[in-house]
Amino acid sequence: MQLFYNPEIQSGCTSFTFDKEESRHIVKVLRKTEGDTIHIANGSGYLFTSEIVFASEKKCEVKVTSEEFHEPAPYSLHLAVAPTKMNDRYEWFLEKATEIGVSEITPIICEHSERINFKGDRFEKILQSAMKQSLQFYMPKLNEPVTYNTFVDEQREGQLFIAHCEETEKRLLKNALELKKHVTVLIGPEGDFSTKEINLALQQNYIPVSLGNTRLRTETAAVVAAHSVAFVNEESF
Repeated sequence: MQLFYNPEIQSGCTSFTFDKEESRHIVKVLRKTEGDTIHIANGSGYLFTSEIVFASEKKCEVKVTSEEFHEPAPYSLHLAVAPTKMNDRYEWFLEKATEIGVSEITPIICEHSERINFKGDRFEKILQSAMKQSLQFYMPKLNEPVTYNTFVDEQREGQLFIAHCEETEKRLLKNALELKKHVTVLIGPEGDFSTKEINLALQQNYIPVSLGNTRLRTETAAVVAAHSVAFVNEESF
């Protein structure tokens, strides 16, 4: 199944018209025509099966033949990840975390952050592409960057974790996770969190965790965290 994404299509729709850019892709690139089937996800759990009734590069119109709602996963994951020095590494993290399963992403600006270059539109397109490629029906929420202190000071529900590299007592993330919980994980910049930042998180009831025996890049650590949460929760699906 090839999946298309559009947040504007909602439950109860009987027809839908794609914009010019998407219409051109469907008709010109994919060579779809009248009578062909199109599957559309709205990023909020709904999958719409539709049939093309009018196909041109400027306007592709479909009629909805059926819809089905997919329940969300029994857990949710919020990754708060410091920007990387190179944007392509952060983009790689966004893509892979979406494929694995992440609910929300917040870039956090830390004391050791070296780059603050938030390309919101481009990042959103990467999330959309990864969602479609991995045949998922929920679009991760991408927040604007905030300072580390601002993020940590906010009250949050569920399990709270901070992954850092200091030689202190920590648990493996996979061993600290509980099933069917909302999980928030803090991932620091390439220079790691400062001691002050770590202490602030501990004061806010974040649990210090390790992601393994090797030192990981920021983007790798975030993907490992996403996989750990998804893997542990698989048995509850």
